Amino acid sequence: MSKVIRVDVATLEKIVGLSHGLDRRAKIQLQKQKIYQHRNQLLAQQLETDIQQDAFSVTEYGKPYLTHFSGFHFNHSHSQKNYALASSRYMPDLGVDIEDLDRQVRFEALAKHAFHAKELQCWNELQQDAEYWFKVWTTKESVLKAAGLGVRLSLNELQTNVHPIENGGMCSHPMIGTFAYQNFNLGDVMLTVAWRSEASCKGFNLPHIQIFK
Repeated sequence: MSKVIRVDVATLEKIVGLSHGLDRRAKIQLQKQKIYQHRNQLLAQQLETDIQQDAFSVTEYGKPYLTHFSGFHFNHSHSQKNYALASSRYMPDLGVDIEDLDRQVRFEALAKHAFHAKELQCWNELQQDAEYWFKVWTTKESVLKAAGLGVRLSLNELQTNVHPIENGGMCSHPMIGTFAYQNFNLGDVMLTVAWRSEASCKGFNLPHIQIFK
């Protein structure tokens, strides 16, 4: 059984063509609609069947899944400029997060609020390196999205074990179990994919992750 995670990455301007005449609320609504349409098209191509919005259900905590494809797993994310969809036929509880590396961020304020004490210590020891910040942030988001609990677990309670140099690892929490993750710096974005895993003295088995841009 080949364990493959497919990640489709696209710029939002290719998905959403927004009219300058729209107000902010209308733009947000149209963007959401276009993103869902793009997601459904990608899933339809992979599953070789038509996918409409009524094909989805949500878990108790609001995570969407395809009602009639219980063995197919997916998760998506978008930033201000980019979109990512992660999917797999074999890797359960997927999560993905994408962030623009040129995003204007209140790095220190958000780190103090969202980072675990050990992550904050490491970030400060790295002289508040921006790439490490984005690795930690996207890892937290992707792991919590994979777990499907949303905001029910505070970001600063999760110690991700993100390494300053290595681009992958594992983390655990009593509320969600154990997850593995892989970080990708794609030049303009930081992308992290997470999936449910098992703690082992041998580490974790990395699936084949295919990224399509």
